[in-house]
Amino acid sequence: MAIVGICTWPSTVLYTSDYAGKSAVTILKAPELDKRVYDQKMLALAQVSTTTIAALTYATTSGNTTLSSYTPESLASSTIGRWPTRVAYPKHGAILPDRRIIAYYGNFYSKGMGVLGQYDEAEVLRKLREEVAAWNNADPSTPVLPAIDYIATTAQESPGKEGLYTLRMPDSQIDHALELAAKVDGIVILELQIGLSDLKRELLLLEKYLKMPQVHLALDPEFAMHGNSAPGTVVGSFDAAEINYASKYLAGLVDTYRLPPKVLIVHRFTEDMVTNYKKITPLPQVQIVMDMDGWGEPAKKKNTYNRVIAPQPVQFTGFKLFYKNDLKPPSTRLLTPAEVLELTPAPSFIQYQ
Repeated sequence: MAIVGICTWPSTVLYTSDYAGKSAVTILKAPELDKRVYDQKMLALAQVSTTTIAALTYATTSGNTTLSSYTPESLASSTIGRWPTRVAYPKHGAILPDRRIIAYYGNFYSKGMGVLGQYDEAEVLRKLREEVAAWNNADPSTPVLPAIDYIATTAQESPGKEGLYTLRMPDSQIDHALELAAKVDGIVILELQIGLSDLKRELLLLEKYLKMPQVHLALDPEFAMHGNSAPGTVVGSFDAAEINYASKYLAGLVDTYRLPPKVLIVHRFTEDMVTNYKKITPLPQVQIVMDMDGWGEPAKKKNTYNRVIAPQPVQFTGFKLFYKNDLKPPSTRLLTPAEVLELTPAPSFIQYQ
């Protein structure tokens, strides 16, 4: 019997083959999450002082408590407040908070939808590597994981044959996103702008990709329409029930196919885009990121983050930077990585459009 492959995801899987051509799979015990290190990282994202982190770490290692047992009242409100959130620990192999995702967003067919369609492959990869280096330099304690963030289902102005105001990308384009991500040792995020369709239908159509360990999911409530409104006429929304449905769907894939935990990103720039946020339930198999998707001058972007993301904690946060729209007057520059990292909590997901 010869070992022909090893995959070190949440469980270590040894793929074996004998000389007769038969194969077998041996599942070894999955390594466990280091909760102490996880707690330290979550406190750091919440801008908790190093002195307080040291005290909490001592208490945890002494067996007296864990981060999940703390309440805002048990510490000075100036140090912990609403963050970090108290949710279930993730399964081993989770990306966050050990890594920070830096994602390039767009659609290969459109120059106007983001950086992925604006430049050729070589330029996209060059620019992405530059951003990765900048963020690694800004926060060496949190290594960057690059991502190709591809809009797999795009909202449309016209209803199309199905009357759903959507256009699904062919497999060849999603395969290209996978190829680009592999060239930077990164992951793929598939974006859904569902129009008048529904999540169940669109998720099933992408299942063969979502079953892959390196593929994750993003939902854009702006283009999730209700009634007969066409995308772009009003700002759409997702309710907690819909977000939880997507999360449970991903969790089922993680459990069935023994995958590392998935990341689920939800875009937001108004309160109404996400309803009943307190009912959103992160799972050990799925890490949820609420991403600030608004554009404008630096002060306006910070204000939007502090108004619609920070006060309504779910699990992790994200921040979107627009190469073009963030430079529209009166703005003259993009926020720097150092400035974004000063936000509370510090975002774990950064998206460039």
